[in-house]
Amino acid sequence: MVNLNACNQKPKIDYPTFWEYKIIFEKGVNANAICQELLGQREFSCKFSHASKNDTYYSFLLRVFVDSEKDRLDLFATLKARAKFVL
Repeated sequence: MVNLNACNQKPKIDYPTFWEYKIIFEKGVNANAICQELLGQREFSCKFSHASKNDTYYSFLLRVFVDSEKDRLDLFATLKARAKFVL
């Protein structure tokens, strides 16, 4: 039986830590340049992950060092403003 109370709890994340985002851009967008622009001197890696079936979108795995939950969520919002999708 599933404990529904456990589903409502936030996961425990120990900060600082490396966090991974899947970012998706339209074909032709330089994801590495955008990551460098947004992250500046932060420690990160951005690697190609997958191309869509029609070669319209490219996904990348971004691994970046975050200091806190606020930092992680702020970075998500920043990425979301530039990428097609962020997961």
